[in-house]
Amino acid sequence: MAKVAFLLASYFEDSEMKNPYEAIKEAGHEATIVGLEKGIVCEGKQGTVSYTSDVAASEVNASDFDAAIIPGGAAPEALRVNDDVVRFVKELNEQGKLIAGICHGPQVMISADILKNKAATSYIGIRDDVKLAGAEYRDEEVVVSGNLVTSRTPKDEPAFIREILAKL
Repeated sequence: MAKVAFLLASYFEDSEMKNPYEAIKEAGHEATIVGLEKGIVCEGKQGTVSYTSDVAASEVNASDFDAAIIPGGAAPEALRVNDDVVRFVKELNEQGKLIAGICHGPQVMISADILKNKAATSYIGIRDDVKLAGAEYRDEEVVVSGNLVTSRTPKDEPAFIREILAKL
């Protein structure tokens, strides 16, 4: 079974973490919450769920994981400015491993400079950022481009989860 990192900080979109996280675990995969620091409680922006980080981004190695999932909301803005998060995502990409981002999640992919010559989607508010990062933007519920899976909003979660599980 796969070892999946969930990149998380506070003010993530609740369902975009909860639903993929539960689906990954139900499928028998190992889910690890990677935060800016170990043992930090990350609160969802809707206030319906919270998670405690298992490990700090500074302590993870891409070779120890098979995939990373980046929920949306405001959390990706905090994650993308952390050098260890960006390094981890870059290394996963270099190793051809699955990286999935929904809503604002692709902001981390932008900062890791891994969208060039890929197709991607995102929350419409960062559409231009995705294009400027070199991706072909598609307004679709889920876009699979090589090792990347992207989706737009919570309504796209079923397709997002389906494609992640298919890749794993």
